[in-house]
Amino acid sequence: MAQFSANGLRLEVETLGDPAHPAVLLIMGLGMQLVAWPEEFCRALVEAGFYVIRFDNRDIGLSEKIDSAGRTNIHFAALRYFLRLPVTGPYTLDDMAADSVGVLDALGVATAHIVGVSLGGMIAQAVVAGYPERCLSLTSIMSSSGDRSLPTASVKVTRMLLMRPASDAPLDELLEHYLEFFHLVGSPGFPTPDTVMRERLGVGLRRCYHPAGVMRQLLAIVCSGDRSASLRTIARPTLIVHGDADPFVRVAHGIDCARKIPGATLKIIPGMGHDLAPSLMPILADALIGHLRAVEST
Repeated sequence: MAQFSANGLRLEVETLGDPAHPAVLLIMGLGMQLVAWPEEFCRALVEAGFYVIRFDNRDIGLSEKIDSAGRTNIHFAALRYFLRLPVTGPYTLDDMAADSVGVLDALGVATAHIVGVSLGGMIAQAVVAGYPERCLSLTSIMSSSGDRSLPTASVKVTRMLLMRPASDAPLDELLEHYLEFFHLVGSPGFPTPDTVMRERLGVGLRRCYHPAGVMRQLLAIVCSGDRSASLRTIARPTLIVHGDADPFVRVAHGIDCARKIPGATLKIIPGMGHDLAPSLMPILADALIGHLRAVEST
């Protein structure tokens, strides 16, 4: 791993595989770090002949924090959003998309396949819509267009999302909180053993825990609003993947994205929730590699 200057920020980046191979840029979701991309998933991409790039988004992990922006009143912002009033924040999804392109610039990568999960899927959509000349394809996993008419997460999931432990909370408390959260949103058809989940969560939490940054990332989603119009401009081969058991970003969001992106392929996975469960990895890797190879062969 190394730090690079990208879009005026210091971002933590890791690359895997041969730089001469087609590049795949992986963009992680809300509050999640580059280590949340499972090693077996990344390894499958490398073994399939791709150069994998993963990084910490701004405000999270080992990348630069935007703490000068101050505290975020996400409850007030959400109220304004639902009242259809303007919402502002220190940055938007478009800014985070510019970060992603900045990572490619820093590595000297001219074009890449863009893959994002959850918030990362929204950023990936913004990258492909805003920088089509840098993109070979799009894969958006368990993500959304931001359309206000789509169903929202359950009250319990939303409450847990907004009520994170304090930044100085002990590790055991953090682990219990996130274990409960992923029990709520995880894949019922692909359950992750608690021992495995604890180990994965512990890696990220020991590396960095920055709840203020998570709230600013969440505000970026709210500020960016409905992005349906930009999705309709996407002209790169697109794969939309969603689980039919996702209680956080409901499957209707994936269906909506596929309808709005011209020519998009939709893959709905029965029993998949809002996580990257170990037993899901072969299914996700096969779907993504098939999509990438189809694009490379044209």
